[in-house]
Amino acid sequence: MTNFKKETLTILANHNKSIEDILWIGCECFKIPKEEFWKLADRCYDDGYGAWEIPLDLLIVGDDWWMERREYDGSEWWEFREKIVEPEKTLHIDTLFLKSDTDYNTEFLCELIGDY
Repeated sequence: MTNFKKETLTILANHNKSIEDILWIGCECFKIPKEEFWKLADRCYDDGYGAWEIPLDLLIVGDDWWMERREYDGSEWWEFREKIVEPEKTLHIDTLFLKSDTDYNTEFLCELIGDY
């Protein structure tokens, strides 16, 4: 069993964030008062395999970062995301598609393009 409030505070701390860094908590449709979230979050849940217990669209949002819920086969956790820094280099490429049947293991654009 995992205390949801403690789990959330730990993830924040692991990324050098605190409660004060949070702009809002909620989902894409609405936000909830922060005090209400912390009160409701102070509860234990089973974060292991099975059915998830916390809505997957729950977000905690900061200035240039956010946390979103993830799950795999019922196991659930917070995923910490940060605003991506725009690369300085610009490339002109000739495809966004795999070049042949031998590229089936290529998962990423950087791999597809190769020497960049």
